[in-house]
Amino acid sequence: MIIVLTIALVGCFTMLGLAKVVGAAGMPARAEHVGFTSAAYKRIGALELLAALGLLLGLVQTWIGLAAAVGLVLLMTGACVAHLRNGDGPREIAPAAATTAVLVRYLVLTAAAIG
Repeated sequence: MIIVLTIALVGCFTMLGLAKVVGAAGMPARAEHVGFTSAAYKRIGALELLAALGLLLGLVQTWIGLAAAVGLVLLMTGACVAHLRNGDGPREIAPAAATTAVLVRYLVLTAAAIG
């Protein structure tokens, strides 16, 4: 189960991170919508890419995956806060909230597996 969850999270954050880093269609507008510059949004994308790598490395060294997941939970919590501060509704907040829930599930399963 952890392997499947890891692969899904790696795929998700790789796609999201790449879209932000390369400024894919719609990303600059999304950045502006939540109050970020394009440069800041690209840095967030780079963090997502590094965290995806960390999750992948977590299959070999568990502590790396745990650290990456904690970082992503913090990042996604910040995304939820940015949407709330912007007055966005549940539809806009749902992706970040759902991703956070999946990350928490990853953390619980991983922590249970090691201890």
